[in-house]
Amino acid sequence: MNSELNRKNKYFITAILTICLSASIISGCGKKEEKTDVVLTTAFEDNELFRIDDKNCFMEEAGVYMRSAGSRYQDVFGEEIWKQNFNGKTLENELKDTTLARLAQIKSMDILADEWDISLSDEEIEKTREAASVYYDLMSDEEKRYMGVTEELLQKMYAEYALADKIYKEVTRNVKPEISDDEARSITVKQILFKTSSLDEKGNRKEYSEHDKKDAYKRASDCLEQARNGADFDSLTEKYNEDDQNTYTFGKGVMPEEFEKAAFNLDTDEISNIVETGYGYHIIKCISSFDQEETDANKERIVTERKKEAFNRVYDEFVPKLHSNLNEELWKSFDYDPSTISSTGKSFFEVFDEVFES
Repeated sequence: MNSELNRKNKYFITAILTICLSASIISGCGKKEEKTDVVLTTAFEDNELFRIDDKNCFMEEAGVYMRSAGSRYQDVFGEEIWKQNFNGKTLENELKDTTLARLAQIKSMDILADEWDISLSDEEIEKTREAASVYYDLMSDEEKRYMGVTEELLQKMYAEYALADKIYKEVTRNVKPEISDDEARSITVKQILFKTSSLDEKGNRKEYSEHDKKDAYKRASDCLEQARNGADFDSLTEKYNEDDQNTYTFGKGVMPEEFEKAAFNLDTDEISNIVETGYGYHIIKCISSFDQEETDANKERIVTERKKEAFNRVYDEFVPKLHSNLNEELWKSFDYDPSTISSTGKSFFEVFDEVFES
């Protein structure tokens, strides 16, 4: 959602990271950060970025992940995206942070798989070779030279990624909750917002004065009276709404509690009383009190979320036992050059999905 009304709204940078870096197994990783000890570069092998127990990661691997995401950024947003600044951080720095966290999670999950005595089958190993061949062929010669990437390295990376995916599925395979239509119910409403606060330049909320709040409530009351008397709700929305969006489709647990409670108690075409939230005064009209397609999709999201929670319990208990070392000097010196990437149309992760789902 683009409106500030949606309390789960993310910064723009988070949105594009989700577009470019989304993958099934990472969505299931634990919330805790890996414990990282900074040690001297001489303690590492050449180009070794970090080590978690007996699993190490090299800069070439980070380059593959960053290149994969970088090509998607440029495909969607153009080369100008690299010049933008997001909340004090460049896209390159945000991408580096995400890449490091993701690689650490993959390595940690592979160690967990070893403890659970889970390994890849011969068929799965063959698929990692196939995926490596496909992705290697998508890369330009310049990219291969710049990153020092070989098909053998890609096969190793796909094997580790596949093993992480396998341990995630193993941990969550018994999570099959029954989700009722009511629990997953998704509705569509239109709303008119009369604001009682504003945001300053830093994004902090500033409450209106009592006088201005009373004025907002009076205008909301006048609007509600017109709606009750049969005025066209869309026309009222166009005239009064101070939100940048007027129609919302959502399930439970998404909107502010007061808004959600009022909306879910409405029947189709019914109009609420004035509802107060931290954003202001709302008048809500229910457009659809039950959307089967969205409800079914919401059931899938709930199941996915519960699988993530189940995995997090196992993962978060396991991670503190690991010892990790980061080659901070090497990582700081890494200068990502987006000019070396070409558009492949497929990311490292998309190739994995295609090959393993075939």
